Amino acid sequence: MTDNLGVPGPEEPAPSTRGGGCAALPPGPGGPNGNDAVDWQVYDHVRAHGRLDPDDLARALGIDPQAARSALARLAERHLVLFDPADPQQGRALSPRTALTGLAAEVEARIAAETAAHQQRLAALREDIQRFTRLTHPGVPDAAPDAVTVLPDITAVNALLEEEAARCRYEVIACQPGDVSRNPANLEPALARDRALLERGIRMRSLQQHSVRFHGPTQVYVAAATALGGEYRTAHELFGRLIVFDDTVAFLPTDSTTWGAVVVREPHLIAYLRGIFEQTWTHATVFQDPTALGAEGLGQAARDIDATLLRLLASGLKDETIARRLGLSLRTVRRRVADILERLGAESRFQAAVIATRTGLLDRPDDADPAELPEDGEASDR
Repeated sequence: MTDNLGVPGPEEPAPSTRGGGCAALPPGPGGPNGNDAVDWQVYDHVRAHGRLDPDDLARALGIDPQAARSALARLAERHLVLFDPADPQQGRALSPRTALTGLAAEVEARIAAETAAHQQRLAALREDIQRFTRLTHPGVPDAAPDAVTVLPDITAVNALLEEEAARCRYEVIACQPGDVSRNPANLEPALARDRALLERGIRMRSLQQHSVRFHGPTQVYVAAATALGGEYRTAHELFGRLIVFDDTVAFLPTDSTTWGAVVVREPHLIAYLRGIFEQTWTHATVFQDPTALGAEGLGQAARDIDATLLRLLASGLKDETIARRLGLSLRTVRRRVADILERLGAESRFQAAVIATRTGLLDRPDDADPAELPEDGEASDR
């Protein structure tokens, strides 16, 4: 899901309907029936005359005024007609392509809202888990002593990961956001562990951030693991670190700097964590090395990152927060922000957000056709 920074192109030319006539309804599956025929007549008339008055439409098309009102409502819901705020009886028809762009943007907004809600819920669960690890409840029935465990450091974490990997029977899922400047020396033993799992027939799925596509050692690691049967997808933003073995044990990060982990064995919580993973996996992109696609692949990947960076910038986030969320170094984020400001002709981050909002750069859906940011100063002159 990538943002698109292009400004919408011109509307598609509407076919001529001079003389008040309507174009024939194109046949669809099963032929035109029900509301489709009325909707098409109204849509075609609006394209030709720009009038959205139900009474006028009823007289011109020979239909009931209520049928005209209902058709306009259905077309507006599909973003196929747009009412003039100054005169509701005036308006225009939008091309199906433009309508689809608007609808896709609404869907993407709902997906983003759902993801944010899951992130908040996950944060609350982590806080709750941390609270319970500091308490003891000897009188509580059915309380498994190891339902939640806190491992203090990376040594303890790695030891238990090795044990759970050896016990794993059918699947490992993982979410691994973070800076791409990972130590390449850590990838070789990781590949050895993954190979042992995959050769046993264990399914392995991993989510990472788009930025790792530019990290050479990670490209080599993913290519080797994919050849063994591993599955890797990427997204601009992820919900946090997570490893789950067989839906029986999950590893979550602690809120400290010790690289410890919270180990969860409570089935309901693990099921919730898997649900978050599966939702993100569905919308993520199959890992792809941009260099394998040539110059166009590299350019598209860079535009994708700039698109998301601009959206986060317009949200008022600091560079440090953006770097963490995108898995980029702080230096890279600051360099890209400076480049975006220059290309928008903006003198401040606030002005860049205003320009991006005014020119529609923040309104394009992630899966729309890619477009470049404006050349230097072009957007500020609009």
